[in-house]
Amino acid sequence: MQPGISVVIPNYNGAVLLPQTLPTVFAALDRSGQPYEVIVADDASTDGSPAYLSASFPTVEILVGEKNSGFSVTANRGIRAARFDLVLLLNSDVKLTPDYFLHLLPYFSKEDVFGVMGRIVGWTNDRIQDGAKYPSFHSAKIKTSVNYLLEDEAAMKDGLYTMYLSGANALVDRRKLLELGGFNELFSPFYVEDYELSLRAWRLGWRCYYEHRAICRHQTSTTIKSNSRKAFIRLISNRNKWFLHAIHLGAGRRLLWFIQLLPEVFFQSLLFKDYYPKAFLLFLKNYGRVRRARHEFQQLAGNKKLLSVQEVARFIQDSVKGRAVKFFK
Repeated sequence: MQPGISVVIPNYNGAVLLPQTLPTVFAALDRSGQPYEVIVADDASTDGSPAYLSASFPTVEILVGEKNSGFSVTANRGIRAARFDLVLLLNSDVKLTPDYFLHLLPYFSKEDVFGVMGRIVGWTNDRIQDGAKYPSFHSAKIKTSVNYLLEDEAAMKDGLYTMYLSGANALVDRRKLLELGGFNELFSPFYVEDYELSLRAWRLGWRCYYEHRAICRHQTSTTIKSNSRKAFIRLISNRNKWFLHAIHLGAGRRLLWFIQLLPEVFFQSLLFKDYYPKAFLLFLKNYGRVRRARHEFQQLAGNKKLLSVQEVARFIQDSVKGRAVKFFK
């Protein structure tokens, strides 16, 4: 595996955004001083994205999927094709700032680093959309949307631990990524797959970081919002959150979570939120694949002791204990 950066961009109907985002990617790569390649893994776009890329960005490698398969499948195709030892997983609706890589590359001098993400701000403003991800729970339930930063920006100069790396802008060690098998395609078409991948890394003893000085600009969820009904999004996001719990919680904690989940599904059904029982049925239908994913991960660990979700959470929480922290969603 050669030293350098492979940028992998999963794309679905991003022809409107790619002319705005790709020039910023090349500018940041040129400034990085590293060999590089840009791979666009296209998820069977219908807007002419591959033809546009071939004509306008001839150095970009284009991998065209035969059918629309979702983020995990599409990203994995790009990861497998990458040649360099670092992979930047980047959404097609993200612009990079020129110094983006300069702040991330030093992290990979540490052997235990899995990956690092930067600060995500608005497309046209500096409002922070994503910071470091804080581990938070409601009883046995894992909460997946809590961001945190330190009040003192100078105190973040060495980075913060993050519970997971956002799939929108994660620079990852490709060797470790391949060892984990990439994203779990059970989570297709979208949502929570980045949390689950990062949790596998943490539980093996690898660390995920957030770097506040590396900034990118994000156009909020344009593709998913324009191609999926809100009810379908809620159905899939709930199903995938439940997959995360069932794969990674230990047996006792998993039982407590399941006992907590059942009345939640029942009461949401009474409120005529029919996506809840539908999501639960989808979850149960795929439970055999969930068990298989849990077993395969335990096999991958071999004789190595896996950290529990709670041990990972305590490690991150302890790293900012006694410091002024601000939380946001």
